[in-house]
Amino acid sequence: MTDSTPQNDLWPAPTATGAVNATVTVPGSKSVTNRALVLAAHSTEPGWVRRPLRSRDTSLMADALRAMGVQIDETVNPDGGEAWRIIPAGLHGPATVDVGNAGTVMRFLPPVAALADGPVRFVGDTRAYERPLGGVIDALRTLGARIEDEGRGSLPMTVHGAGSLAGGGVEVDASKSSQFISALLLSAPRFNKGLELRHTGRTLPSLPHIRMTVNMLRTAGAKVDTPQDGGVRDVWRVAPSALLGRDLTVEPDLSNAAPFLAAALLTGGRVTIPGWPRRTTQAGDALRTLFTEMGGSYELTDRGLTFTGTGTVHGITADLHDVGELAPVVAAVAALADGESTLSGIAHLRMHETDRLAALAKELGGLGGDVTETDDGLLIRPQRLHGGLFRTYEDHRLATAAAVIGLVVEGVEVENVATTAKTLPDFPELWTRMLAGPADGPGGSDGPTEAAHDPAGPAYGSGSPADGSRAGRG
Repeated sequence: MTDSTPQNDLWPAPTATGAVNATVTVPGSKSVTNRALVLAAHSTEPGWVRRPLRSRDTSLMADALRAMGVQIDETVNPDGGEAWRIIPAGLHGPATVDVGNAGTVMRFLPPVAALADGPVRFVGDTRAYERPLGGVIDALRTLGARIEDEGRGSLPMTVHGAGSLAGGGVEVDASKSSQFISALLLSAPRFNKGLELRHTGRTLPSLPHIRMTVNMLRTAGAKVDTPQDGGVRDVWRVAPSALLGRDLTVEPDLSNAAPFLAAALLTGGRVTIPGWPRRTTQAGDALRTLFTEMGGSYELTDRGLTFTGTGTVHGITADLHDVGELAPVVAAVAALADGESTLSGIAHLRMHETDRLAALAKELGGLGGDVTETDDGLLIRPQRLHGGLFRTYEDHRLATAAAVIGLVVEGVEVENVATTAKTLPDFPELWTRMLAGPADGPGGSDGPTEAAHDPAGPAYGSGSPADGSRAGRG
């Protein structure tokens, strides 16, 4: 865990004055947007990505693909929603890709670069050089790619694309990140021999994200055979094939709904997230179960998800192995619960944007909390919290977790809240509008206030996956 953000950039987290009553339209899913961009770049014909997330991570992905020759035209739909037209072209170098600190960019694009004609240099933020990439690098070398990384197994590096890649069989230990598997699967239809990928690690985190990758590949026309249980030594097979240009609409980012649903839970309020899909491969769908176990209730209708809190929050024992991205906000809620919580299965969070386990233990502890790191998670014993500085370590999910604490603890100052732009643009505005309450004030309109980033339309990413995933866990 590093602390490289200036501490003078502080945001006073607003405190709720009563029960939150709001409708919050969250922007599109980063995971879906970046996968859709990669698949469209590999397609044999133009395609559309509608209502994409526009954030730092997705902008980095789009700029990187443009640098390798892909044309991405940004337009606006008649209803006001944004749409990106992707026109694939021959991938080429020389090019330089800035990955920032985006795991999807640093891991999804080296296989794309291996298919380009010419060298592609990968650089990024300081933290990006510390994040694991060896699984992708070693696998690409086995499949026929030439990569210069000076033996680091991490950035910076150069992929010397030869215009094609042999493909075939490869073993990967993806216990540090499921993105190792998704990265190879997304480009596998373009490999001469396709791909037979065997996972060799002891664990495999974030399975919903792999299921998302598989579903999106199939929608684009790829033939993918998947394991049944998503366990150790499972095998994925992708046949070489042409991908079709599709017209895809991106679902709301359900993981980014976490702080807003937490607001309803903590204040005994009511928050609606429009466009919440009835079936989805997004990890954030698990919030329905997690926050219900912690004391709330929900209703899922054609309009979306409405979550209602009672103002009483219970501790929880939860294995978050599949949905680790939810851990920071869940930990923040747990620190305000009426009993002890144990969050497990999330050792891999030590290698995310920052060491999230160490950061949560330190920052919640700095506000008076009792949080202990375990081998694979956190033990949280609620204490009376007080105001103070909450460092974010340039991690967007720590910033939203701090905002959640600030709802009921006065005087919380969040360092560099702007880091939320990584996946949730305009978060401070969304947050304050949510807290403003009904536009007519108390005793006025019965309807909730609308805190909107971009109206949500019919969403891509839902459906009944054929690889054994189930609604509520991915």
